[in-house]
Amino acid sequence: MNPTHVFHRQLHHDLPVAVSGQGITLTDAQGKSYLDASGGAAVSCLGHGHPDVIAAMHAQIDRLAYAHTSFFTTAVVEELADVLIESAPAGMSHVYFVSGGSEAVEAALKMARQYFVEIGQPQRRHFIARRQSYHGNTLGALAVGGNAWRREQFKPLLIDVTHVAPCYEYRDRRADETPEQYGERLVAELSAAIDQLGGENVMAFVAETIGGATAGVLTPVPGYFKGVRELCDRHGILLILDEVMCGMGRSGTLHACEQEGVVPDLLTIAKGLGGGYQPIGAVLAQGRLVEAFRQGSGLFQHGHTYLGHAVACAAALAVQRVIQRDELLDQVKARGRTLQTLLQQAFSDHPHVGDIRGRGLFWGIELVADRATKQWFDPARRLHARIKSEAMADGLMVYPMGGTVDGRCGDHVLLAPPFIATEADLGQIVTRLRSSMDRAMAAIA
Repeated sequence: MNPTHVFHRQLHHDLPVAVSGQGITLTDAQGKSYLDASGGAAVSCLGHGHPDVIAAMHAQIDRLAYAHTSFFTTAVVEELADVLIESAPAGMSHVYFVSGGSEAVEAALKMARQYFVEIGQPQRRHFIARRQSYHGNTLGALAVGGNAWRREQFKPLLIDVTHVAPCYEYRDRRADETPEQYGERLVAELSAAIDQLGGENVMAFVAETIGGATAGVLTPVPGYFKGVRELCDRHGILLILDEVMCGMGRSGTLHACEQEGVVPDLLTIAKGLGGGYQPIGAVLAQGRLVEAFRQGSGLFQHGHTYLGHAVACAAALAVQRVIQRDELLDQVKARGRTLQTLLQQAFSDHPHVGDIRGRGLFWGIELVADRATKQWFDPARRLHARIKSEAMADGLMVYPMGGTVDGRCGDHVLLAPPFIATEADLGQIVTRLRSSMDRAMAAIA
């Protein structure tokens, strides 16, 4: 192994050195190119090296790189907030800027708690979330998250959170249920959990609008989130929707909740907000919550050094302007239909593909040892890791994960190509993925 002083995520193998990026391609120090079919971790919505974003960052650096938010606001942070609120779900009035998705979720959890303190309901102290969810790696976000593998060794440090079933139609909907009936059953389970805790004691229900990396793009069944919203309203519970991965255009609408016909109380965004050009995330908050803070203590008792960083906001503002100007949400829908067709053509008859699911340019492929029984591969075979290795060797970046079913068993591959991908790009991605998967499966046969 090459010597390094970087504490890398994985310590048992070397990583290639990325040296440049252009469009949907990254290039390493050896000159090898990789199609970025996952946008890193569903981040690079405009691909790499977009000239408009780079120019906006340079211009902001020339004016002002950083001013601490306890002393100043800046023109760029105000403008970005205006742009986001113009297109936000109904009732959203303010934006709290952070440096990424985990920070956004952490801030939302604290907002929920302080909101109830401000309005005289300090007894509310419980969060309810879902199994097989992912909300980030800070301790609060990890606690509400349902990724068993990530949580395991840190359990003694986590607050107690009640977890209910995810909306996982492929595995959990019964044969005698319609999708709508399945959703009603899930809402009934949530209702029972609320009753057990006491509705007056619950702060919020936390959910990804479309499940992300943990279980591989779990799309909600019709009516599920409307049932959740009505249940939360009945008990005065906040609905926190996590759209860090699935939001900001990834699923075909700017906010994934638009497709569900619901409006959350707090909405977390990140990845596609800044497209990877700078670290940035945000919480969008309903006006009535902000007004409770204003009428109460007048402050949010939370903060980090790089809140509302000027260069990060400039990058995000440029990304959002390009998406609007180039009508990329329409392109996401069109390219999404193309990608769906290509995936179905390549994998619908594959003996080890159990499910193909997604929306827009956000797709998951669940892998199984046996399609008829939906039996997963032995986790010890680490199929997902083999697929990633084979794909990288083939010049393809995808986002495979293990633990799809319960945190230990199951494998899937997540795809989240940049919004600028052409139909030819998508064809190359699917062709290389099929080849990579077949080689990985042959290796463990």
